[in-house]
Parts: sequence; structure tokens; C-alpha cells
Amino acid sequence: QVQLVESGGGLVQPGGSLRLSCAASVRISNIYRMSWYRQAPGQERELVAFITSAGSPNYADSVKDRVTISRDNAKNTVYLQMNSLKSEDTAVYYCKARNMFYGMDYWGKGTLVTVSS
Repeated sequence: QVQLVESGGGLVQPGGSLRLSCAASVRISNIYRMSWYRQAPGQERELVAFITSAGSPNYADSVKDRVTISRDNAKNTVYLQMNSLKSEDTAVYYCKARNMFYGMDYWGKGTLVTVSS
């Protein structure tokens, strides 16, 4: 069983920055694609970014140029650096690990990001 624990959320003013972390209970190198999703109140969960096991990042158009996803396989941790935050970025941010070999997904419990003045 893979456990994921997100951290780094909080209250930030518009234009500010946050770095989210997702710590995994297993080695994430080689076989896990790691993703960040978010879910705003009353809205469906949406993909923010993912990074392949080879380290290639991909971003949703809504956040492209403002976020950077990275992974530290030695620490079994994935990060999401978010800059120039807007009120519409307010959401619970979830980490997901996909085992590319077995096709299984694991989710964290989320961390709340609130962008407000």
C-alpha cells in the first residue's frame, strides 16, 4: 500500500508563492508517475501537473508558466512550486502516484491552498 502525505498548503496573498510537497511511503523512482490535482469548492478535481518516471514534466494550460513540478527520487518526494498565485488557484491540492507497471493509482488526503488578500 502506497501512502502519500501532502504538505505546504496555507493562506497566501494574490501574487504570492507556495511550494507543496508530497512524501511517499515507497520508492517512487522508475515506475511511478507522480501528479498533482486540485479540487475547488463545487468543482470537479482537475489535473494540475504530472511528472513521468523519467522526470519529464507536463502542465495544465491554466497553470503553465506559473508552476513547476519536480521530483526527488532519493527522498521519495514530489514538489509543486506555485508562483503568481491567483484567487482561482484556491483549492485542495492532491498528490497522486500511478504505478505504471500495474496501472494502480494512490491518492493523498490533500492540502488546502487559499489565495486571498
